Amino acid sequence: MRLSKIPVTIVTGFLGAGKTTLIRHVLTNARGRRLALVINEFGDVGVDGEILKNCGVDSCTEENIVELANGCLCCTVADDFLPAIEGLLAREPRPDHIIIETSGLALPKPLVKAFDWPDIRAKLTVDGVIAVVDSAAVADGRFADDEEKLAAQRALDPSLDHDNPLEEVYEDQLLCADLILLNKADLLDEAALEKVRAEIAAAVPRAVKIVPTREGRLDVDVLLGLAAAAEDDLAARPSHHDDEEGHDHDDFDSLVAPLDSVADPAALSEKLAAIARDYDVLRMKGFVEVSGKPMRLLVQGVGGRFSHQFDRPWRAGESRLGRLVVIGQKGFDRAAVEAALSA
Repeated sequence: MRLSKIPVTIVTGFLGAGKTTLIRHVLTNARGRRLALVINEFGDVGVDGEILKNCGVDSCTEENIVELANGCLCCTVADDFLPAIEGLLAREPRPDHIIIETSGLALPKPLVKAFDWPDIRAKLTVDGVIAVVDSAAVADGRFADDEEKLAAQRALDPSLDHDNPLEEVYEDQLLCADLILLNKADLLDEAALEKVRAEIAAAVPRAVKIVPTREGRLDVDVLLGLAAAAEDDLAARPSHHDDEEGHDHDDFDSLVAPLDSVADPAALSEKLAAIARDYDVLRMKGFVEVSGKPMRLLVQGVGGRFSHQFDRPWRAGESRLGRLVVIGQKGFDRAAVEAALSA
């Protein structure tokens, strides 16, 4: 008879913070743990799932990766999350540890609440919520309002009801965390990184460890050994949405665009970065064929910062038409973005 609960780590963080890179680091340094993943994405193409399914490590086999695409776990816990978990628990051998990667727009607290349900509580415990932060994006003020500009707007229209959905999602992720990783710390100097750390420490109302990282590299025994039992500590994890009956992502929109093969990956990254800046796109990620190359190219961008790398060989018979997920705030010019991508 099994009495011990399986620990679960929830990895949260805004679009492009480095959640998938962190999880890949965990998989390659699992130290004998048998891991299972639940991956939740915003958009129709599961890029993160594709990356992790092809990481080629024995600690997490492909059948132990469950992908929940085109939805949000914070909104569809009962419909999507519970069947996924039940399927993982029914497998033999059972996983030693489950990692859940939420979408970059998800609120983690509703997911943590699900672990307080009797059927789940008896089998699982939330070992910890890890919030991955894009330090460079925070330093650039991507999530914060320009207070002077906002004050001027309110002076002109005192009835203005201002709401910043980016900031609220970002703050909710921090407020639920047991460990905050200041990822991409190598992109900032020491003074800028300390400023980001101090701002986050001031915003979080309880003692939470804040650690600078590069590519999510931190001892796996720390990442998977927080022993927080977060389901027992919900009151200490405030949220902007605690008083709401439901939550949706009407403030954000996405599209999936085809990408023809390219000759120059660097030129593609430059083109995508220009499009992101011109149309205020939050996130781009996808795959594309490079002419004459047997490997598939992974392209990712946050704001105007882009990277590309070959991730695996193309499979026999696999379609080589590239696909790119584009995520922006509601109302971003989809037609213009699509036209720019096809130009």
